[in-house]
Amino acid sequence: MFVLVEMKDTVRIPPWLFHINFNDAVVETLNKKFANKVVHNVGLCVALWDIIKLEESFIFPGDGASHTVVHFHFVVFRPFVDEILIGKIKSCSKESVQVTMGFFDDISIPADALQHPSRFVDKEQLWAWEYQMEEEKHDLYMDIGEEVRFRVSDEIFVDTTPSSPENPAGEEITDSEVKKAPYTIVVSSVIKHSYQTLVLIVQVKQFLNL
Repeated sequence: MFVLVEMKDTVRIPPWLFHINFNDAVVETLNKKFANKVVHNVGLCVALWDIIKLEESFIFPGDGASHTVVHFHFVVFRPFVDEILIGKIKSCSKESVQVTMGFFDDISIPADALQHPSRFVDKEQLWAWEYQMEEEKHDLYMDIGEEVRFRVSDEIFVDTTPSSPENPAGEEITDSEVKKAPYTIVVSSVIKHSYQTLVLIVQVKQFLNL
């Protein structure tokens, strides 16, 4: 789920940070730049792990800051394919279920990856698993905030860096294009986990004839 990635970046230290230790200034600058940010084809950066190498620093004409090429390791959130994770349901729609892990929200479970048979209940705006118990069916809802265990099937990176301040082709930019997440995890299947307590409740009720 979390991996160490070796990265390289030119760190600019402004003059008002010259009074503190240089390494501390580099750490502060790198965390400010990358922490909680998605790097294309790398993942969600969490925190700086260590500094591998500091190259020679330079001060360019017209800029009083120092510029240093830094090699470092960063802790990155990037689950591997087929890894099983646990999250909480954030929202439901007819197309999918959105799951959050607290620090990462862009996890999508397509409708066809839910446990079968499942159906979307318009009134509740929730998905429900039709659990068969002898001759009766029970709707076990995927409530908002409920824990769910899922298997990662794919990841989607979208380069959200603006290409230019203008649109030379004159094409209209839609809301869906503007709001695309830079990093999305796609789920292939939901593991029977969050439903187990509900199934147990149903079994107890049947045993007590409630």
